Amino acid sequence: MERQLKQKKHVDFDLSEFSGNDRAEMAAMYEETLKDFTEGSIVSGKVLEVRGNEVLVDIGYKSEGVVPSVEFEDPASLKVGDKFDVLLAEIEDDNGMVILSKQKADEKIRWDSVLANYKEGSVISGVIKGRVRGGLIVDVNGIDAFLPGSQIDVMPVHNTDTYLNSKFDFKIIKLNSERRNIILSRRELIEERFKSKRKELLTTIESGQKRKGRVKNITDFGVFVDLDGLDGLLHITDMSWGRIRHPSEMVSVGDELEVVILDVDRDRERVSLGLKQMSENPWEAIEEKYPVGSRLRGKVVNLVPYGAFVEIEKGVEGLVHVSEISWTKRVAKASDVLAVGDEVDVAVLSINKEDQKIALGIRQTEENPWDTVQARYPVGSRVSGTVRNFTSYGAFIELEDGIDGMIHVSDMSWTRKVNHPSEVLEKGARVDAVVLEVDAQNNRISLGLKQVGEDPWQAIASSFKVGQIVTGKVSKIAAFGAFVEIGNGVDGLVHISQLSENRVEKVKDVIDVGDEVTARIVRIDKAERRIGLSIKAASMPDEEFVRQQDDLLEGLKPGDDMVDLAGAFDQAFGSQESGEEWRPGERHGERKDKDRDETEE
Repeated sequence: MERQLKQKKHVDFDLSEFSGNDRAEMAAMYEETLKDFTEGSIVSGKVLEVRGNEVLVDIGYKSEGVVPSVEFEDPASLKVGDKFDVLLAEIEDDNGMVILSKQKADEKIRWDSVLANYKEGSVISGVIKGRVRGGLIVDVNGIDAFLPGSQIDVMPVHNTDTYLNSKFDFKIIKLNSERRNIILSRRELIEERFKSKRKELLTTIESGQKRKGRVKNITDFGVFVDLDGLDGLLHITDMSWGRIRHPSEMVSVGDELEVVILDVDRDRERVSLGLKQMSENPWEAIEEKYPVGSRLRGKVVNLVPYGAFVEIEKGVEGLVHVSEISWTKRVAKASDVLAVGDEVDVAVLSINKEDQKIALGIRQTEENPWDTVQARYPVGSRVSGTVRNFTSYGAFIELEDGIDGMIHVSDMSWTRKVNHPSEVLEKGARVDAVVLEVDAQNNRISLGLKQVGEDPWQAIASSFKVGQIVTGKVSKIAAFGAFVEIGNGVDGLVHISQLSENRVEKVKDVIDVGDEVTARIVRIDKAERRIGLSIKAASMPDEEFVRQQDDLLEGLKPGDDMVDLAGAFDQAFGSQESGEEWRPGERHGERKDKDRDETEE
């Protein structure tokens, strides 16, 4: 709030020297002069004295004013008589002194100059002097202005340190004289200049030209390149002759590139660019450079579940399918045996120049062990291996690294029917076997476990006879009867009709696995390798057994719901999964690897 200066009781000069009329006139003139001094006004001052932290200044008023010495850039250089503008901050303080400010005077003068020469939309120069939250402080003509972070450049700025203490032109986008607030934009100036350059470029740019530009922005589908005022799109498919997953694998924001103009749409102001076109297409003479069968060395650049992509030269990649990685190992995923960055030897299997595809193989660079497997494992030879895995129809035996043989359940025992290989073998166990068949083409070796020993059925006739009383343990229970081990690993079948004199509904009602029983042999079928037993005939006298023998055999089929002895064996040990077993006669048939794939997973 302004208030006028009041006249003091005494003045700086003596009016008594003047006559009455003169004295009144001089007093009036002095009073009129004092009316020019108002708080907030800028007046001219002259240094009278420098004392301590204050500078005594004469502003032509009846009393001197005081300016703090800190408001001068170099207080020590001040001398009596120096003149400068000051702002009249306070007419009288508590001590009757006039308070002045040089700093506020300078600031007001600068603001008045800015307001007089600039307005919103004007261009002004300034030096970036510091950082604040949300942007930068710019010194324009000695006044602090604000430059928002979004207005620094057309591209996002992540590090503002490079802009500090630098001078630029700015556009005034907001000017508030009351708040003394100035907001600037450098971005708008750049965009305006780009717009002018863009129009000029669109008149001269043509397809096929080579131009330099700077990476402005990166997206999933490509890169926007600033061609000095005109943005062009470098699509990901035009970045490399090879395959890349993302443009950031090749370029970064700010990188300088030389590109080829592929297409210009002047109406829509769109330009398509190419980077790979700057170099020769490596696929042009691909068949001559890498003929089928040639061996190369490359680097694994990408892994997918079905294989590995191997770069054999810049921009040229081939696929090694999982099936072409190893002769012997069943590779489920390429990442199980390979890693990105591995250098590998590969062989060219096929080339599709039109689709830019090359099929490669790693195993073809090594000798196929199955080519010599017949020489190493001739039919009839005895081999040793480790039980690696079970299937419902047999066991796989590892003979050497990557070479397996298969023992079918039918080749595990001479004397008993094996339902599952776990009844005879254990995983990890070492076993001896005999090579029964070798199919190198389908990578299969058939082995036999029972063939290691002699067939005990050759001596069955001398060991067991019809009518003989035998004792053994129940080894297995079926709906139609019980199997009893009677010695030498030989099982006999007690049909349900031969368990008791009384009618038996369920086998487990009268007998269970592990029970020791006494029975009589009622039938021996050497051809079918079957022995029929009867518990109820065990207590008969021999003469009566001979007399009822035919009746006992008839009794093996008391009704339509029962089976005969041969049928009982067939039902007990027949195929559990019809069409799913790998029978000896179909080891190398049409199922091929399907059995192993389904059962080992």
